[in-house]
Amino acid sequence: MTACARCGGALEAGDLRCPLCGLAVAESRTPGADTALVRAKVVRCDTCGASIEYSAEVKAPRCAFCSSVMHVETTTDPLEQANAFLPFSVDVAAAREALGRFLGEKRFFRPSDLARLAAVQSLQPLWWPAWGFSAGARVSWAADSNAGRHRADWAPHAGQVDLSFQDILVSASRGLSEKECVQLAGHYSLAEMEGSPRGPENAQMERFDVTRSGARRQILAAVEAEARGRVQREHIPGSRFRNVHVAVVLSRLETRRYALPAYVLAYRYRHKVYRVVVHGQDSAVVLGEAPVSVGKVLLVVLGVLLVLGALFLFLLR
Repeated sequence: MTACARCGGALEAGDLRCPLCGLAVAESRTPGADTALVRAKVVRCDTCGASIEYSAEVKAPRCAFCSSVMHVETTTDPLEQANAFLPFSVDVAAAREALGRFLGEKRFFRPSDLARLAAVQSLQPLWWPAWGFSAGARVSWAADSNAGRHRADWAPHAGQVDLSFQDILVSASRGLSEKECVQLAGHYSLAEMEGSPRGPENAQMERFDVTRSGARRQILAAVEAEARGRVQREHIPGSRFRNVHVAVVLSRLETRRYALPAYVLAYRYRHKVYRVVVHGQDSAVVLGEAPVSVGKVLLVVLGVLLVLGALFLFLLR
């Protein structure tokens, strides 16, 4: 890792510009000279757009995320590669048990025969990609608060603070939704990272599918969101506030490319397929879709209509 000639900020392999001051990087550090960037052969999903690393041994004619048809393509631009891998600590049997618990949960609107009739159609272990970053930033903020308002409802406040952020994860997956990635990310132990993947034999690797400049924009947006939350929790006086604005100037930014383990399972219930994601390190974390019982929905609607009808008749008396 070298330093920017203008601001002294850290330059990582593949950077075309300094992430702090924007100075163009010398040609010797362009992606063509970076071993972490490769032109890769990937299997691309025609529906959700997710790309899985192509392997002759682990073939993927169907997408692990949505089961749609996939095609092989060779990338024209270099792609990022993960340089930190979290191992699977949940095995295939535990993932199936987690799905069984999910299907057996007693929720009112679920069909009562879901656990009995649901049939597992596929179970795919995979690593999904994420950027991890640590940063330092000077944050300027302004907000209205009930502190010092006197006779008014609100009083203006502003300030500046230096904040640091450690090991914040930003999704680079196209196969998982942003909500799924956020829920999964909070349960990984980044201290367990390794230099190579370790998991089930048929585990697949989703590739980073964004450019470095696009990833920087995602990371900067995440820094701003984290800064806003920290300012609201720790620095705005009073118990109520509104109109919170923050401006962030980075003083340090370090990134890593993580591959994070998960299981994607598909099950069929009455001619329809649903997807469930089981965390690769904590089988208690299960995210998924479940059918809704039409009969129970109609029962609730009928009950509401009966109550409204009874109330209407009572008011007419």
